[in-house]
Amino acid sequence: MKWSASRMSSQAGKGFGMFEAAARLQQSGADIIHLEIGRPSSDTPEHIKEAAKAALDAGVVHYGDLQGLGALREALAERYSSHYGVDYSSSEVLITNGVTQGSFAAFMATIEKGDEVIVLDPFYPQHNSKILFAGGKIVNVPLKLVDGTFRLDAAAVERAITSATKMLVLINPANPTGTVYSRAELEQIADIATDHDLLVLSDEVYEFITFDDQRHICLASLPGMKERTITLSAFTKAYAMDGWRIGYAAAPEPMIAELRRVTMNSTTHPCVFAQEGALAAVTASQDCVRQMVAEDQSRRDLVVEALNAIPGVSCAVPQGTIYAFCDISGLGMAADDLAMRLLEEAHVAVESGTFYTSDSTGKDYLRICFGSEPYDRLSEGMERLTTYLSKGDVK
Repeated sequence: MKWSASRMSSQAGKGFGMFEAAARLQQSGADIIHLEIGRPSSDTPEHIKEAAKAALDAGVVHYGDLQGLGALREALAERYSSHYGVDYSSSEVLITNGVTQGSFAAFMATIEKGDEVIVLDPFYPQHNSKILFAGGKIVNVPLKLVDGTFRLDAAAVERAITSATKMLVLINPANPTGTVYSRAELEQIADIATDHDLLVLSDEVYEFITFDDQRHICLASLPGMKERTITLSAFTKAYAMDGWRIGYAAAPEPMIAELRRVTMNSTTHPCVFAQEGALAAVTASQDCVRQMVAEDQSRRDLVVEALNAIPGVSCAVPQGTIYAFCDISGLGMAADDLAMRLLEEAHVAVESGTFYTSDSTGKDYLRICFGSEPYDRLSEGMERLTTYLSKGDVK
């Protein structure tokens, strides 16, 4: 009996990388410091939890709007207008089960079999697996290194475009590299998309987690881009609501209608009382976000300083997100091997750069999540990592 669909053997998703190996080791009793998975260490702010509790007590427990809570969509549309100058209506916003469902719906609604999708490399691998599920073909375009930071190579993107190219995937701020793309870089993407009539899926889930003088720019706010951009974001990172699974997509109404056809057939709609919590997140004071970002910045500084003090390791300062993408080429060991040894011998879980790249670049990098553990645990993790990597027999 052949029970497995052919799409399962043809798609090359990377699963959850080191997280699964770390979980198994932790179940055996090891004290694992988790610097591999991009989950916030903070608790969800109290006023958000209280709003969800109040909704439960008020009987908000039944089926809701297929597109998501109307008040939440209106609040998000208003925020796009006031924060970015993008004029969305509530009908142009779809509430999703995180960016994960949003990207699945976007690819399923827009990608035909054989369509080519340009993915900037290093990339976020979960988008790639969904492209393949939809029948698309991934075309990896390497980013270029500028002073240790991965930046857009517009000429390389242009060279990769063929008659089959349908979409470009942008992650800004970028996981895993920590890059926040400049207005000039985004204008180059906008020009390319306009000149070649491309869609853009813009994953902006880290939009509020930027550091120093960096400011996130919503791609859809650029002239001519709202019409061809599906913008995805979520409450996952900025509000420490990863377990709530509430995200959103913003796009022209005809696109949203097609995405909704996918989501209504997979989950009907997101959890209704969780959406009440999300509404409180959008409409209340944003001091909680600013506080968590400040804490992330202090953790970033701790990690970058520690990494750059290790002989053979260098790390550019992340401009945003909760990740440091450090160069370990000076250690003389491939990232896959080193990440596994750090897990098994130092009990520190990090991700190999090969999880985020299609070529040999990844073997020289580790991704370290500085947002996933409290400061004291993060500090201990960096001490373990420093001690291990400073040993003479690492190679």
